This record gives sequence, C-alpha cells and structure tokens, in this order.
Amino acid sequence: MSKHFYFGEVVDGYAVRVLNEREARAGAGLLFVFAILSFLYAYRTMDFRYTSIFITFFMVDFFIRVVVNPKYAPSLIVGRFFVSRQKPEYVGAAQKRFAWSIGLALSVIMFWLVVVLEMMTPIKIYICITCLILLFSETAFGICIGCVLHNLIRKTPPTLCPGGVCEVRGKEDIQRISLLQTLIALVALAVVGVLGYQASNI
Repeated sequence: MSKHFYFGEVVDGYAVRVLNEREARAGAGLLFVFAILSFLYAYRTMDFRYTSIFITFFMVDFFIRVVVNPKYAPSLIVGRFFVSRQKPEYVGAAQKRFAWSIGLALSVIMFWLVVVLEMMTPIKIYICITCLILLFSETAFGICIGCVLHNLIRKTPPTLCPGGVCEVRGKEDIQRISLLQTLIALVALAVVGVLGYQASNI
C-alpha cells in the first residue's frame, strides 16, 4: 500500500520530499480554464450542470492529490504530459500539500452547496472566485498562495519554495519595475477598464 499511498517524491540531492512545480502549475492552468468556462456559462445562463460536473471533478482530483498520491491526480497527469520535456523545478512537498488541502476544503464546501443542496447563495460565488484567484495566481504568476500561507504559520524555516521565494536575496535588474513601466501598466489597465465599461453599456 505504501508503494502507492504517499505524498511527494524522494529525489537524490534533496533533504525533503519534493514535487515538480512545473507539473503543478500546468495542472492549475488546466483546471483554471475549465473553471472559468463553467463559471461564465453558469453566470450567463443560470444553468449549473457543467459547474456541478467540474466541482465534482475538482473535488475528486484534489482528494487524490492530498489523500492518495499526487501522481495519480488526473489534472497533474495531463500537466505532466505537457511539461515532460522541461527540466523539473523541485519544490517542497509539505507546502504544496497544505495549499492543496485548502483547495480540497473549498471544493467539498462547493460540492455540498451546489451539487448536493443546489442552494442559490452568494457564498458559492465567493468560494468560486477564491478558487479562480488561487488557480490563476499559480498558473499565471507561479505564486502558490497556499504555500505562502503555509510558510507564514509554520515554526521552522521553509525549504524549496516555488520560484525560490524562500531564499533571502535582492532583485536582479531584470526583475525590477521602473516608474515608467508602472505608469504604462496603470494607463493600459485604465484604458481597458474604460473600454470595458463602455462596451457593457452599449
């Protein structure tokens, strides 16, 4: 049984069990695509059948990640397929398990509200948006918010954080954002916001 039920891989040269962050990021991206599609469909039509299917899949996928073994989670298997030719980026398994446990808890709540009770409550919208933010942050920016929370509450110093954020170091020149770049980004966001608002009123 222990051959299948464990969390994280043992890799030579690493003192703790690890996971491949590239695989986790790819899995998050796949889940985000289907999450946003089902959410938008439900929002526009008030038909929650696809949302119910996705929530069930999401819950089962995260249950397998946290309780069984991440390497058997469908989204991570597909993610591994797409990034299998890339060099692995090893991160500590402990913080990923904490982060995915948050996802599992949110999915169980959503499953109970949407699939079992079929309740029309704002709570499920807030939870859905929270899940979308967590998934988008992981796949777009490589920021595991759950991992950040894990590192804040644990007593011992974290190791092998995604993106190397555990390391104490200054930003390199290519990572710094100048005042001009900040202004360009703010103007672009303002223009998109104005155009989007005008389009919604047509």
